[in-house]
Amino acid sequence: MTSHAEAEIEERNFQEEMEVESVGGDESSESLLKLFQWFQIEAECNSTEVLPLDSKTWCSRNALRKKRNWEKIVAAKKSKRKQEKERKKVKHIEGTEQQHSKYVLKAIRKERLLEAKHAGPRLCIDLSVSYHMSKKEVSRLAAQIRRLYGANKRAEKPFWLCVTGLLAHSKIHEECLRMNDGFSSYLMDTTQENYFDLFPLERIVYLTPDSEHALEEINPQKIYILGGLVDESIQKKLTFQKAREQGLQTARLPIQEYMVKDGNVKNFHSEILAINQVFDVLATYYKTGSWPEALKAGVPARKGFVLPKQQYID
Repeated sequence: MTSHAEAEIEERNFQEEMEVESVGGDESSESLLKLFQWFQIEAECNSTEVLPLDSKTWCSRNALRKKRNWEKIVAAKKSKRKQEKERKKVKHIEGTEQQHSKYVLKAIRKERLLEAKHAGPRLCIDLSVSYHMSKKEVSRLAAQIRRLYGANKRAEKPFWLCVTGLLAHSKIHEECLRMNDGFSSYLMDTTQENYFDLFPLERIVYLTPDSEHALEEINPQKIYILGGLVDESIQKKLTFQKAREQGLQTARLPIQEYMVKDGNVKNFHSEILAINQVFDVLATYYKTGSWPEALKAGVPARKGFVLPKQQYID
């Protein structure tokens, strides 16, 4: 009896252990399944549809959100690359067009200058009065010639320029070559001769601030002369006396007629302008036909003259 009872007890214990192990195994398997589903990597998510928990391809909401964000990033990068490609293409086309437009603009400017050469008006820079200037003054004059030429080349209605009395190897000639790239190929006439040997005297108008006559208009049939001097070297009535001795017509810019003296601390007022400033006045008037607008464009405020308030141009 004892042996039989002991055998029954051992069998019951064994069955109970098996049942416990079976229950523990089920709980462990379920836990592992949930853990696997929680840490399931994005690559296993082939569908945006939320699947049941018992599905092998189940994806968590977090994984789906990451997947959608990644897809947005990839799409944004593709769009950005496409936009950059289009931008470079447009930039290349614009660069080519701009390069072509430069050639066209250069041709138009050349055509305008050559038309002025044949039809006028002409503006002559007289350098025969510039040989007593200092090195600094010569450099300033060369710079003014460069600015004058550049402004004339850009003008819609240019003058034909002529530089007279330009002796080879003179100080002003050497300085023009040094400071002005391509000076020898400028679209203008340069000569060692004097202007009164080149043009009929009755067509010449010498522009000088000491003239008694104000310039009223620009006549394409006239040749306008500017003395090649800078402010520091201008002697009183030097160009005026030279023109009178040669029996030439003279004129000054109509500063007195259209401008008034502006009150300033130094009480300084001067009608003497650099040659490029005189040109700015002439070119603006030739384009617009307005002396107030022309004087405003060329006469610096430091000269002490301003337009009356009722004539200010916006």
